Order: sequence, then structure tokens, then C-alpha cells
Amino acid sequence: MFSITDTGQPQNCEGRSRRDFLRVGALGLGGLSLADLLAHKALAAKAGLPVRDKSVVLLFLTGGPSQIETFDPKMTAPADTRSVTGEVKTSIPGVTFGGTFPLLAQQAHRMAVVRSFTHSNANHTGGVQDVMRGRSPTGAGMGSLATRARGSKYTRTGIPTHIYLGENETDPQFDKERLRLLEAAGPGQFGVAFKPFQTTGDGPLNQDLKLNIPRRRLDERRSLRRALDQHRRRLDAHGERAGLDTFEQQAYDIILGKARDAFDLSKEDPRLVRRYDTSRFNTALRVKHRASTVGKQLLLARRLCEAGCGFVTIHNPGWDMHGGNTQFNLPQGMEKLGRPIDQAVAAFLEDVAQRGLSEKILLVITGEFGRTPKVKSNGGRDHWPRLSTLAFAGGGLKMGQVIGESDRHAAEPAARPVHPRHLMATIMHTLFDIGQLRVTAGIPKPVIDAIAAGEPIEELV
Repeated sequence: MFSITDTGQPQNCEGRSRRDFLRVGALGLGGLSLADLLAHKALAAKAGLPVRDKSVVLLFLTGGPSQIETFDPKMTAPADTRSVTGEVKTSIPGVTFGGTFPLLAQQAHRMAVVRSFTHSNANHTGGVQDVMRGRSPTGAGMGSLATRARGSKYTRTGIPTHIYLGENETDPQFDKERLRLLEAAGPGQFGVAFKPFQTTGDGPLNQDLKLNIPRRRLDERRSLRRALDQHRRRLDAHGERAGLDTFEQQAYDIILGKARDAFDLSKEDPRLVRRYDTSRFNTALRVKHRASTVGKQLLLARRLCEAGCGFVTIHNPGWDMHGGNTQFNLPQGMEKLGRPIDQAVAAFLEDVAQRGLSEKILLVITGEFGRTPKVKSNGGRDHWPRLSTLAFAGGGLKMGQVIGESDRHAAEPAARPVHPRHLMATIMHTLFDIGQLRVTAGIPKPVIDAIAAGEPIEELV
């Protein structure tokens, strides 16, 4: 990745300098040079794409969050089915959330919860792919598909269209989940030019792209150019880099210009940063400590959307709550993971509303599948794709409602089944004017067909 060091800066409660957010990531990851991104953006701009002034933040809870302990507590069900964390009343009359979501419950009027989200894939890899791709024949994740139609950069700031926010995980299971989601979010048949832009990474290519430059040297363009040339030669050795062309200068302008500001949380009011900050929660499973970063990521996501990013995918691991000695059980897991989600998402919804961005930013919360209706003796639940967690907020959609219904045992949809293709269509209709998209020149037919396929969730639009 491209890192700009800033030694001696004060650290926040996560033990990091806020200037760490200048670490903008690898601008040439996966065989895609920044120059290529800019060239594609210029072509896209010339085509006059039918892009709405909207952004999507996809908060993906990897492992499979329980639909019962999140948004469908089912307290009228038998004791071995109902939410083990109880329930809390929400701001929507007659609607309750799981007991670890008291702050989020107060924001329910800004949300739309789907209680009948369903598919048939109980495998982690297959489930993640089905949800992220809506079973599109292109094999592209939602963000990558949007990037293929929208262009890889927002020209005014140089911010990438699709950014993947995940941590360098020390827990091997969490890292496996991170990579699984990253792969499912990929470009499918459209090629590496439309991969999500990562802000972190630990592979050999990222190591070659790691460039630590003290801030006092930022204006020394000649030194920077020499350093970049060295990394370019290393990339050539990997066979992962196309040659820079006339967009080379613009690439430097992005690295040293407006795009980096979106990553700098020191520009935020410290009181707001504290509202988002979830670092006091230890979300570790197999390692000693892992401070929750979801608050930081959601605040960063809001800033990225304001800077022109069209799609932010946030990886939040650990939701595979089977119980036993190697996984969280539901009471423990929801305390560790549900509490920071509660705080961070509530802060995000309040913040976005106060800034007048609720119409422009769509938040989606989901995972690869749900959990079995019955709680096991060890306090866990197993994989269950027939009902899954899904919630929306903002984006100009109709909020303050519950869509669909689960059966008495929270095992099957009792009314209004919603499938991954409906999720995909809802997001694409938020980002694009589909009618204009169909008649726009320069977009390949498979892209148009994939974006226009399926019907959005009718209660939302």
C-alpha cells in the first residue's frame, strides 16, 4: 500500500495516529495502475453515464449473523428459539430488536428491516458469493459491477468508486473471512481493473507497494518520483502493472491531493470521533485482543462517500457463532460484536441525518446467511440460509418499516420472501437510473443486463 508516515502525532483511543488515515492503500493493486483507473474514468465521463448522486455503504457481518438476535427476536417463540439476549422496543410501534441493540432501536424509524431475506446456500463461500453477487452470471460483486458502469474514480477528488475497508487480521479465522468477502466483492468476468480498492493488505504485492515517506518530504517531488519509479520496476517484475501513460501526472495529483483528505479523521470534531469510537470493545476470538474498528470504519465510510466514493464495503468478522470451544456462543458473541455495531451504526445514522445526507447515502447491513432457529446446548446456532439478517437505512428509500415476516419458529419466510437478486436490484436502482442506463452508449450489454436484472424490493422504492 502507499503509506505516508507521520511520526510524533498524538494518538487516539485506538493507539493510532489519526494521520494513519493518510495510508490511502495500494493505488496500483492487482495489476491495476492508477493511470488505468483515471483513463477509464475519463472514458466513462465522456460517455455521460446515468449515475445518480448516491453512495452505498455495505456493512457485511461475516460468519452469518443470527436473524433472531439482531432484528427478529421472536420472543413469542419457544424458549429454545427466542432471542437469548432478549429484546428492546424500537421507535417503530410494535417492533423490537435484539437486546444488544438499544441505541440502534432508537433509530429504527430511520431503518427498514427485512425479516424474510432468504436463499439456499449454507456454505460460507457460496453464501457470501450469492449475497454479494445476487447470483449474477457476470460473477461480479455489487460494488465492482457498479464500478464497471460508473467508472473507477470520481474525477473531482480522485477517490476510487469502490473501497473495501477491512483490517489486517491476526486471528486466522477473521482473516479467512476477510479474504472470502474480498473475493466475492471482486470483478468477476470484468477483470482486475474493477476490483475494489483496498486500504490495507498483507500480500507480496502490497509489500512491494509499501512506501513510507515522512510528511516533511511530501513537497520533494523528485524524491517521490524516484521512489515511485523503484516500486514501478518491482511491480513490473511481478507482471502486475501496466505502463503509466498521459494520466501519470493526475495519478500523482491524487496521491498528494484531495483524495487523501477523506482518510484523515483529524479533520473531524473530536466529540464526533468519540461518538463513533468502538475501540473499548474487545472483539477477539482466538487472539488476546482485537479492538473493534467498526466505528472508525463507518466514520471513514461517511467521509469517503462525501468525497465521491460510490460504494464502500466494510468487513466486520466473527459472526459464525456455533458455540463450543472454538467459536463464540450467542450471549458472548452478541456482547462482543453486537454492542459495537449498536453504537457505531446508531452514531452513523444520527451523523448522516444531521448532515442532510440520508437521501444520498444508503447503508445496507447483512451477512452470508442466518442461524438455526433452535439454540444448541452450548449457546450457539448453526448455519441457516433460509432466513438471514438484512436491514437498510437512507438512500432515499422508504424507511420506518418492517418488510416480510418469518414463521413462528424463525425458520422460513411466512410472507414476502426477499432473495439476493432483490437486494442487488435495490442497490443498483439506488445507484443508477436504469431507463437511461439501457440507452447509454459505451457500456457493454452484459453490464447493463446485470445491473437491470431483477426487481428492487417494492416496499422500499
